[in-house]
Amino acid sequence: MNILNSKFNTPYSTAPFSDIKDEDFLPAFKIAIENARAEIDAITSNSDTPTFKNTIEALDYSGEELDRISSIFFNLNSAETNDAIQKIAQDVSPLLSEFSNDITLNEALFKRVKAVYDSKSTLDLTIEQTTLLDKKYKGFSRNGANLNDDKKEQLRAIDKESSQLKLKFGEHILAETNAFEMHLTDKSDLSGLPEGAKEAAKQLAESKGKDGWLVTLDYPSYIPFMTYADNRELRKKLSKAFGSKGFNNNDLDNQDIVLRIANLRFQRAKLLGYKTHAHFVLEERMAETPEKVNSFLNELLEKAKPAAKEEFKNLENFAKELDGIDQLQKWDSAYYSEKLKQKLFSLDDEQLKPYFKLENVIDGAFTVAEKLFGLQFEEIDTIDKYHDDVLTYKVTDATGELVSIFYADFFPRAGKRNGAWMTSYKPQMIKGGHNHRPHVSIVCNFTKPTKSKPSLLTFNEVTTLFHEFGHALHGMLANTTYPSLSGTNVFWDFVELPSQILENWCYEEDTLKLFATHYKTDEVIPMELIEKIKASSTFHEGMQTMRQLSFGLLDMAWHGVDTSNIKNVKTYETKAFGDTSLYPDVIENCMSTSFAHIFQGGYSSGYYSYKWAEVLDADAFEYFKDQGIFNKTVADKFKAFVLSQGGTQNPMTLYKKFRGQEPKPEALLRRAGLIK
Repeated sequence: MNILNSKFNTPYSTAPFSDIKDEDFLPAFKIAIENARAEIDAITSNSDTPTFKNTIEALDYSGEELDRISSIFFNLNSAETNDAIQKIAQDVSPLLSEFSNDITLNEALFKRVKAVYDSKSTLDLTIEQTTLLDKKYKGFSRNGANLNDDKKEQLRAIDKESSQLKLKFGEHILAETNAFEMHLTDKSDLSGLPEGAKEAAKQLAESKGKDGWLVTLDYPSYIPFMTYADNRELRKKLSKAFGSKGFNNNDLDNQDIVLRIANLRFQRAKLLGYKTHAHFVLEERMAETPEKVNSFLNELLEKAKPAAKEEFKNLENFAKELDGIDQLQKWDSAYYSEKLKQKLFSLDDEQLKPYFKLENVIDGAFTVAEKLFGLQFEEIDTIDKYHDDVLTYKVTDATGELVSIFYADFFPRAGKRNGAWMTSYKPQMIKGGHNHRPHVSIVCNFTKPTKSKPSLLTFNEVTTLFHEFGHALHGMLANTTYPSLSGTNVFWDFVELPSQILENWCYEEDTLKLFATHYKTDEVIPMELIEKIKASSTFHEGMQTMRQLSFGLLDMAWHGVDTSNIKNVKTYETKAFGDTSLYPDVIENCMSTSFAHIFQGGYSSGYYSYKWAEVLDADAFEYFKDQGIFNKTVADKFKAFVLSQGGTQNPMTLYKKFRGQEPKPEALLRRAGLIK
């Protein structure tokens, strides 16, 4: 019996990672798909009149085994992949796409769903059940259930090709990231770099059997070099390598893939009766339409642009005065921004890092969760993990009841993609009278401990950890009946609220005093540094906002129009960036070819949601600040109406239940220092 197809005989039914072999996955997927198919057949062959319970509920609980295997496999493909797993992913993705289509294009099943949907006014359903019924019906209609047979076949072909292209896109970026190394043997090339970054570069070189120092495109290596290295030519070399991933006209080029994915998405939307892919996606978002998104982005752009231009001019003047730089380039951005920040605030990451030892920051996040939501975190070694770096915790509430199992994976390695994300290995649901608790994971890429130093985080990494932990709390505190409405299964432009609001605590004195202690002396972070963190928090906020808006506008340019006649990715991208560009264009670079959020992840037509959620989080945090950042009443309301409810109701309804009003963008503009 394949271990993946059997009930896990493990503590808390956790994934038995050490017992799973790569070759187990493909046969396991095939068995699980057949089992899920049998569950669907049982629903369609039921001779009883379709009811909410025998059709809608049965459908939501079906495929549990397949979902579990998928979550284990695709999480490994992101955090601990290898050639074998990537090959299996290419084989499995079309099978899953095909099976998904088999469900949404199953006429007998749709007939039963439609029968329940058409009679919903006569049914006595809870709010959650009504939401589930609407979601299931839309799941069919938005995926072609109302199409004729020819069009259904076209849809299947589009979905199959799209799923393979998305995988290939991601594999190309990972391969290009891993292929680049900047090998330095002259110590003077490291001028300006902090000791920790030099030591990490040396350790990396040693691990590859090389003398000197190695710098790569992984964030913990790339960011310090771009921020501190005095050698402008080397910054230029590194920046160009980073910006040209998927754009090198080689076997790993993503230009044709970008055009094809955008085109397939447009074709799919047209097939389903929508004007564009963005119209299709946004129907199920708080923002509702591309017009609303564009007007939201452009309204913020109007407010941010004057500040961004002023900030850019000051940065140019500063670089000219300091080093005689006539034309500021993209590879100068982080370097001179850091220098100017140090001059204005006498603050740099190297001053702060000793106060942000990773273990202390983790404890700090846990303490915040305890103060707000009454959670306890206990590190345990009784559950299996997929890599030695992974930390495992049992999460309980004030009464000692299990809330969640929590995995945390913090360091970069080959086979792990860049960036930071939250994910889940097992969803929360209430089934058979039992509340199944979730297994949640966060994955980051922080600087590893060296021989002489523990892992010390930059302040940006501290906020990243809190951000992903906010997502994790959304998953952990889920308390809904149905798995498809549980945890982070909410509208995309609402999903970032729990993550982004938690970042706010990192700027508060009452929080920092809990965990920001010097790794050598245990001295609590001095008040003057806290003041500087707060004062510098709006530094270059205009430019940062404009950068985020540029990504949102690029996303809408790829998905909110007819893309079938676009011939050149770079030319099209340059045009989309027109209103938001401050730096001269770099001809060898292209953002779209490595824009994984929209071409590999789930953010197509959704990148604006970071800014949208910032409006929500700024407005929500103002409420906390008014009442006290650890105010139990406000925290209880946030837990009751936001964190535990998942996607059971319209997010604006939930937000208003928590806040008592709709969010106001002024809170964000005030926090950003863009209005007084």
